[in-house]
Amino acid sequence: MDEIDIKMLKILQKNARITISELSKELALSRPSVTERIHRLQERGIIEEFSARISLPAVGREILLIIQVSGLKVSPQEFENIIKQKQDIIECHRVTGDVSYFLKAAVTGMNRMRLLIDSLMPYGTINTSTVLTSPVSYRYILPEVDDIE
Repeated sequence: MDEIDIKMLKILQKNARITISELSKELALSRPSVTERIHRLQERGIIEEFSARISLPAVGREILLIIQVSGLKVSPQEFENIIKQKQDIIECHRVTGDVSYFLKAAVTGMNRMRLLIDSLMPYGTINTSTVLTSPVSYRYILPEVDDIE
């Protein structure tokens, strides 16, 4: 990747709906060149998809949870299949250490939180934390550049 690709990634992460024309103006490149670069970044797996970030509170999911699962009572594959079916869980990470999984969930209220926690209890030891604030809720991802401090 060169500096133009990096600048393109930054622009696209800020606004994935930017038109090719607008992007070509920002980058001072022709539209075909911009299109070719986007396709190349997609083919290389650098751009995985284009999507919209949704405000959880705006869609009624006021409570954000971090759930730690340890002492797993089923196989990891079985647990992951169960987790994939739970719509309140928005991220699942299998990790090393004493905790087997970190889950991120967004629920509509205390009753929904209780139901989610109760549904997870048969599969291991559950430790739930409620997120109070998120000082870094999202960060644009760019390749590391050695000379940036």
